[in-house]
Amino acid sequence: MTKTRILNPTHFPSPKSLRCGSGGGDTNFMEQLLLHCATAIDSNDAALAHQILWVLNNIAPPDGDSSTQRLTSAFVRALLSRAVSKIPAAVGNAVFLPPAEEIHQFSLVELAGFVDLTPWHRFGFIAANAAILTAVEGYSTVHIVDLSLTHCMQIPTLIDAMANKLNKPPLLKLTVASSSDLPPFINISYEELGSKLVNFATTRNIEMQFTIVPSTYSDGFSSLLQQLRIYPPSFNEALVVNCHMMLRYIPEETLTSSSSSIRAVFLKQLRSLNPTIVTLIEEDADLTSESLVTRIRSAFNYFWIPFDTTDTFMSEQRRWFEAEISWKIENVVAKEGGERVERTETKRRWIERMREAEFGGVRVKEEAVADLKAMLEEHAVGWGMKTDDDDASLVLTWKGHSVVFATVWVPI
Repeated sequence: MTKTRILNPTHFPSPKSLRCGSGGGDTNFMEQLLLHCATAIDSNDAALAHQILWVLNNIAPPDGDSSTQRLTSAFVRALLSRAVSKIPAAVGNAVFLPPAEEIHQFSLVELAGFVDLTPWHRFGFIAANAAILTAVEGYSTVHIVDLSLTHCMQIPTLIDAMANKLNKPPLLKLTVASSSDLPPFINISYEELGSKLVNFATTRNIEMQFTIVPSTYSDGFSSLLQQLRIYPPSFNEALVVNCHMMLRYIPEETLTSSSSSIRAVFLKQLRSLNPTIVTLIEEDADLTSESLVTRIRSAFNYFWIPFDTTDTFMSEQRRWFEAEISWKIENVVAKEGGERVERTETKRRWIERMREAEFGGVRVKEEAVADLKAMLEEHAVGWGMKTDDDDASLVLTWKGHSVVFATVWVPI
């Protein structure tokens, strides 16, 4: 019979002392408690899991003054969700936390403002748009397949750039997949969104066509790829595939028994379309491990970044931002199998995947690098950028830590 380990309260700093600051020691302590709790839950140790959850709930309130407390609270909620399904006795009748903050449904104006809060998305927008403009110069038609998490928020700035910088604005064809079950959410249909984008393009003297293809990340956007094969580019038409923080949701190796993952198959089929250019913007973290403890450690050491950036936000903006990140944390921690869709991979792994699919990296022009530096100056001190000469990537950083990478690819 396994002896249940009992936590000694004298081993822990007082809740009051931990609520007074967010130093590195407190952060390390909270991370270790989360890891011990995860181990207890997965080993069905209800008593130990219950005790650790109680301690965490007291030292890390969801409305805590420090970003570390709010980050830890998000992990506590995720562990509670996991415990409910695995060992309900760990939760019992206790109500540790108030109901989760509901994910906000944005209007387009709100979403545009939300995206502008940090460089998290703007970094990729600027890098990708600069590369796209260079690649499509001289084409009479540009077909952009936008696989983006931000519901085409990148496209208006691209339309502006095409109108102002190309010698002769091309016919612009924009194709999107209809999958929209991932935050951030918008409160209008894609049909309405397309109509607004077409009208905006008209004001810039650009003719635009908008197409919605019913397709989802869960099968590697197979119907979208099929549509692109049926209707290949016409004469003097550029095919641009813009992948902005969406490919992570395509299932990777652990969800298929075949020799190739759906993620690898997608890239291989994408290469067969011979696109003019592919842009790949992703978060630089590894959340694919089958080990819960490994995932929590990786997630905790990555998601502190968005929480750390929110201290200067207005309260409503911070709630929206942190609720979205908390959704990701719960998915990483509490879900398994096909329900666990947050499967971010590192920059190094994505570069390996692109090269294996016979794509070659392209360096972003210095003009774009200058634009990125200027954009970063508009945001809080702490944001920075570095370049990697080995793989031609640009990397957004926060306090020196890698956050998001931007890469550009062409068939070889």
